[in-house]
Order: sequence, then structure tokens, then C-alpha cells
Amino acid sequence: QVQLVESGGGLVEPGGSLRLSCAVSGSIFSKLVMGWYRQVPGHQRELVAGITHRGIINYSDFVKGRFTISRDNARNTVYLQMNSLKPEDTAVYYCNEVVAAGPTHLWYWGQGTQVTVSS
Repeated sequence: QVQLVESGGGLVEPGGSLRLSCAVSGSIFSKLVMGWYRQVPGHQRELVAGITHRGIINYSDFVKGRFTISRDNARNTVYLQMNSLKPEDTAVYYCNEVVAAGPTHLWYWGQGTQVTVSS
């Protein structure tokens, strides 16, 4: 059973920083991509940042220059360092892992962690 456990969310003032962590356990297939998505009530879940197993990184335009994604393969953990946070960054942040099970790609999600940016 694959489990993704996020931590590090919370309340922060505008301009502040938070670091999200996501520990993955139970994976037996080849990892393709790990990433972070976010969702605001009434809106679709959107990609924040992703990192492939080869270290290729992709950021959505709205976080470029402010957020940094990284991974520790030995710990099966992916991180999201969020700096210069804005009120519009308020959302539930979800960790995601995509693995290759033969010809099929399987998507796994964490339970989500709330990030609130407010003064």
C-alpha cells in the first residue's frame, strides 16, 4: 500500500516562508515524477511543481522564483520550500507520486496539508 504523508503546512504572514515535506512509503514500482499540487475550494487542483526521477524540474508560472522543489531519494521524501508567500497561495497542498507499473501509470496522493497566508 503506497502512502504519502505531508507535513509542514500552517498559517504564515504575507512574505513569510514555509517548507512542506512529503514522505512516501510502500512504493514498489519505478518512480516517474513526484510533485506538489494545490486546490482552493470550488476550483480544480493545479500543479505547483514537479520533479522527475532524473531531477528534471517544472514549476508553474505563479510560483517561479518563489518556490523550490527538491527530493531526497534515500529518504523517499520530496520537499517544497515556499518563500515570499502571498495570500493567493492559500490552499490545500497535495503531494503526488506517479509510478510506472508496466505500461500503466499510477497516480498516488497524500491527504493534503492546509497552507494559509494571512495577516
